[in-house]
Amino acid sequence: MNAITATGLRRSYGDNEVLKGVDLNVQRGTVFSLLGANGAGKTTMVKILSTLIRADSGSASVAGHDVARDPNAVRAAIGVTGQFSAVDNLMTGRENLKLMADLHHLGRAVGKLKVEQLLEKFDLVDAADKSASTYSGGMRRRLDLAMTLVGTPQVIFLDEPTTGLDPRSRRAMWEIVRRLVADGITIFLTTQYLEEADELADRIAVLDNGKIVAEGTADELKRRIHGGHVLLQFNDPRHLEAAARVVHNASRDGEALALRVPNDGSVSSLKALLDQLDEHSVPVDSLSTHTPDLDDVFLALTEKVTQP
Repeated sequence: MNAITATGLRRSYGDNEVLKGVDLNVQRGTVFSLLGANGAGKTTMVKILSTLIRADSGSASVAGHDVARDPNAVRAAIGVTGQFSAVDNLMTGRENLKLMADLHHLGRAVGKLKVEQLLEKFDLVDAADKSASTYSGGMRRRLDLAMTLVGTPQVIFLDEPTTGLDPRSRRAMWEIVRRLVADGITIFLTTQYLEEADELADRIAVLDNGKIVAEGTADELKRRIHGGHVLLQFNDPRHLEAAARVVHNASRDGEALALRVPNDGSVSSLKALLDQLDEHSVPVDSLSTHTPDLDDVFLALTEKVTQP
């Protein structure tokens, strides 16, 4: 059973149609990443699936519950960590978590145990009784996510969860996400960090101008984009000329003494290329490979708007 299913979702704000018939299927216990530029409709999608707003048309279910007909059941099954932290700066980390436990009616003993477990899980024990206003950005995001987990959600919506974090804090958040998925939680991730989607997502959908323009694993999306190549570097113009005569369909850069050869970067294709050069006694000073990454996918699949 899918954790999330959406069919034909549409949503407009006035004359601006933000979602134009979006279909999605997210398997349980996976990370599903929705990529898109600012204004593509990512946050609107999260708001509909988390029952914060209603779609103009179409249907969606989360954790087996229809978001329009049974929103309370959906809310009981999900957690949401938005772009902006829900942490109360006037309270300590422990107090923030205790407040969430009270809101979920966990009871004194169960709530206290849950708070202590989450402080340990998110490495916040030493800072538990300090004001949240003193926390670093990474600590605040960890506390924010810990607060989301107080209700033991089946599905968590992470809307741009690492925006503004330094690389170390971002990677720490990635590790937390991996542990959550290992525990069976489904993660719906929206992000503009393509490296983040590449690292975490089991499946990725690219949202552009209100529509899903591509969906698949990171590798599947990368294979859709041409442009993989090997760059051969030479230290003698004569060697470059010899290589250009041997290797077909290559482009030459005489100034840089380099030859760009279309190549998928696989071991077998690289070996065949080097064997071909070796057979004709053409020395190569160095080589580097380039295969399309999610940056290439994103740029190829989404609209390019030139600013005046």
